[in-house]
Amino acid sequence: MSYLDAIILGIIQGLTEFLPVSSSGHLVLVESILGVKQPGVSFELLVHLGTFLSVLAYFRRRILRLLQSLFVREMRRERGMVMYLVIGSIPAGVIGILFADFFERTFTNPLLTAALLIVTGIILLTPKLVRTGANDISCLSAITMGVGQALAIFPGISRSGSTIAFGMLAGVDPSRAAEFSFLLALPAIAGAVLIKSGELMLLDAGLIRQYLVGFAFA
Repeated sequence: MSYLDAIILGIIQGLTEFLPVSSSGHLVLVESILGVKQPGVSFELLVHLGTFLSVLAYFRRRILRLLQSLFVREMRRERGMVMYLVIGSIPAGVIGILFADFFERTFTNPLLTAALLIVTGIILLTPKLVRTGANDISCLSAITMGVGQALAIFPGISRSGSTIAFGMLAGVDPSRAAEFSFLLALPAIAGAVLIKSGELMLLDAGLIRQYLVGFAFA
């Protein structure tokens, strides 16, 4: 991987992470076009970590209130949201741990990724076919959105697109579904980085700078 490859891929991750188009899918396809072949998914995790930090920065006040609610009895609404985030993180956490090797192999299959981008398009159309609601997040909708996030472990399935669409199908107000979707990304990315921390620590010294460049641009 050259520095130019890292810059291009970092920019693509940064531009597509917050759109319902699957940043992972675009990384797989562009890596194939550029002829970039990296072992494992360390680079993908690092650029996702870059956008993870931008989510932390944007929602910093919201996140601080959620953390504060764990120690303040009166902040029941925020504490409920923390509970929903934990519940919503379970499907992706369980599936990701049990089938980690299988999902990692899909990142080397551009044809599968291209097909799954079509699936993302279908998922995004589904809320148009039903009457959506204006409800807040509930235990059921958190689980439903968590299932959408679990599907998005596949490259090509948009995480934000599937979680928001599944939330709307569960009757959640679109803006509330969008906020919950981005907050739900934080434990998912943090968990993936933690699981793969050993692999990240064993990065080839000759690639560390390129990986960090990709991280910074993302």
